[in-house]
Amino acid sequence: MSAYFNERLLHGADYNPEQWLKHPEILKQDIEYMKKAGCNVMSVGIFSWAALEPEEGSYRWDWLDGILDSLHANGISVFLATPSGARPAWLAQKYPEVLRVSADRRRNLFGARHNHCYTSPVYREKIERINGELAKRYGHHPAVKLWHISNEYGGDCHCDLCQEAFRQWLERKYGTLDNLNEQWWTTFWSHTYTDWSQIESPAPHGENAIHGMNLDWRRFVTDQTLDFMRHEIAAVKAYRPELPATTNFMYYYNGLNYFKFKDAVDIVSWDNYPTWHKKPDIEIAVDTAMNHDLMRSIKKAPFLLMESSPSMTNWQSVSKLKKPGMHKLSSLQAVAHGSNSVQYFQWRKSRGSSEKFHGAVVSHDGSADTRVFDEVADLGRLLGSLSGVAGTVPKAEAAIVYDWENKWAIEDSQGPRNRDMGYIEEVQSHYRALLKRGITTDFVDMESDIDGYKLLIAPMIYMLRGEFERKLRSFVERGGVLVMTYWSGIVNENDLVFQGDAPYRLTDVAGVVSEEIDGLYDHEHNRGSVVQPFGKGAGALRGSYVCNKLCDLLHLEGAETLLVYDEDFYAGRPAVTRNTFGRGQAYYIASHFEARFYDDFYLDLTESVGLYRPVDITLPDGVYAAARSDEKVEYIFLQNYNAASAAILPLGSDWQAVSREADLSQPWALAPYEVLVAKRTVQA
Repeated sequence: MSAYFNERLLHGADYNPEQWLKHPEILKQDIEYMKKAGCNVMSVGIFSWAALEPEEGSYRWDWLDGILDSLHANGISVFLATPSGARPAWLAQKYPEVLRVSADRRRNLFGARHNHCYTSPVYREKIERINGELAKRYGHHPAVKLWHISNEYGGDCHCDLCQEAFRQWLERKYGTLDNLNEQWWTTFWSHTYTDWSQIESPAPHGENAIHGMNLDWRRFVTDQTLDFMRHEIAAVKAYRPELPATTNFMYYYNGLNYFKFKDAVDIVSWDNYPTWHKKPDIEIAVDTAMNHDLMRSIKKAPFLLMESSPSMTNWQSVSKLKKPGMHKLSSLQAVAHGSNSVQYFQWRKSRGSSEKFHGAVVSHDGSADTRVFDEVADLGRLLGSLSGVAGTVPKAEAAIVYDWENKWAIEDSQGPRNRDMGYIEEVQSHYRALLKRGITTDFVDMESDIDGYKLLIAPMIYMLRGEFERKLRSFVERGGVLVMTYWSGIVNENDLVFQGDAPYRLTDVAGVVSEEIDGLYDHEHNRGSVVQPFGKGAGALRGSYVCNKLCDLLHLEGAETLLVYDEDFYAGRPAVTRNTFGRGQAYYIASHFEARFYDDFYLDLTESVGLYRPVDITLPDGVYAAARSDEKVEYIFLQNYNAASAAILPLGSDWQAVSREADLSQPWALAPYEVLVAKRTVQA
């Protein structure tokens, strides 16, 4: 990766100058305001196809020439986008095959974004042409530092071209129809296929109950989207291969397996739009922090916050303004978890169309004398003083399994609950407890390398793919500590149920066998009571804890019981267990517990494992710490998500406040919605 990305923190926005070409005074003002706000990068050209190629084969570069030259002359770099996210009207009119076909088999009309078929040879030809022309002209422009490939890839197409591509994809995977029919279990309901041509994508008015098919369609969509993105990248890198490329991902986006993209992009970026102030901000902060860490974990490297709002959105249910201080706090939260940029959608509010009321640095009044602009400029000054952070990374000794394909399978499984299976919520329960302790956490999927971690948490690994069970077995045998949960080791990669005991090929590792699982109604709950503490001294885990949603009914196969159920016909059966296997240990949590359980459980467990904590103090509720470091320096970001001040215990004389003056060797306080950045020298 170019030194450009680790020598400074980047600050900028999506910039759409083509909307203002008739107003040169606005373009001139934009440059002045960018410098005033401490912006050093702009994303340009994201939806500019019609302005660049107003008629087929006829290009207009003059306006973009002027914009790039002007930005560069004023010290502002450019992330130059390919325009595939939205096509011009002439393309859809002349080549209607490029428009998507929906799951009900109707072809879309022109309009919207990403309304195009990734399989279409015509669309691929046209995007290769415009990308190539763009790269030929600007690939070596001194302002351009990154290829911004398209924008928020998403959606699927069910046209005849995609149907044939799907069949070819299936034939490559399964080899024979007999194998496909076996793995999809198509004898159920007499849905056996006798010719590849009989297979179609899932449809609301057709086949949609074969879980293996549904899963494979999602995989195909990921692979086809990835293939199209590689096609785009190849077109621009043909002219300057060393210029890095990214595409901006989305919040917990369910339509694509983002781990599959890790080798195709040079740097991960994503778009972050939390609903601050909708509920307690610490809850939103935990949710957002998890997604930051997930994005960082895809390549295990710093990422870019490509979009965020400096004020509000216009597409959420309520367009809530950020309260004073929240903009700096939420922006530095991204930096704390590994982002080397803070960027916005958008620089200047558009006058019309669907996002004319979306937040921006510059509003419709065209003034820099606003609360939002002042907060953006204040953040810009601070980011400029924190350039040393860009060369550091969060370093994790713990990891949590978050697997998109497993999530897809859980949500399609039709049992043991048909709504609110709660995969993300279960993952987040474990993550929250580590975050509150200031422990950095990576995320992995079942294809990731898990060597090198001390603690691995694998919530609800319902589906085991790629022989992940062998990785887990080896991890524990060699001394790792594994935490598993209910609804694990049930099906193979095609959602075909394993025969025999569950969790599949892990019963000896966990020391338990799952016999049944009880689905609880929303008004029901059980309790788990501690029968054997395991922490230092008396330990934090004691008493009883409420559990709900699902209760796994276990019998022991060598494990020891830590908690038992209190109620129902399975009262007295194990609810949490521990087993020694090889040089390591495996814990099994048989139900979804209240937050207090995870706090106490991981306080004991992380102390037992010896996980590193950069600040060894108890932080008030609503405050958490996140760290980045290299071999010389460590930065800590202490964040207060309360609307009131929070008293903080002394950090120690080795910590130096860098975002404001503070004596951190004495008790001190964080203001409402304040983040304090401190650093210390790493001891050899």
